[in-house]
Amino acid sequence: QVQLVESGGGLVQAGGSLRLSCAASGSIFSINAMGWYRQAPGKQRDFVARITSGGSRNYADSVRGRFTISRDNAKNTVYLQMNSLKPEDTAVYYCNALGAWQDYWGQGTQVTVSS
Repeated sequence: QVQLVESGGGLVQAGGSLRLSCAASGSIFSINAMGWYRQAPGKQRDFVARITSGGSRNYADSVRGRFTISRDNAKNTVYLQMNSLKPEDTAVYYCNALGAWQDYWGQGTQVTVSS
């Protein structure tokens, strides 16, 4: 089993920056990849970014060039650096981990970008 805890959400003005953190605990050795998803009110949960155990990264087209996913293996933590934020980035951001036998989700952290 894996537990994921997100932090770093908040309220920022358009053009500002935030860094989200996701701390993983439990059976860390079973994680193959970790990523971020987001869900706005009334919308589906969408892929944002992912980093694999090998270090390769993938981004949604809507955030590529503005968001950067990274990891600190010593801290069992992944980060999402969000720059040049736009009001349309407003959503609950969820951390996701792809395990050997199942996927795991954090509780989510709210990001609100004001215009």
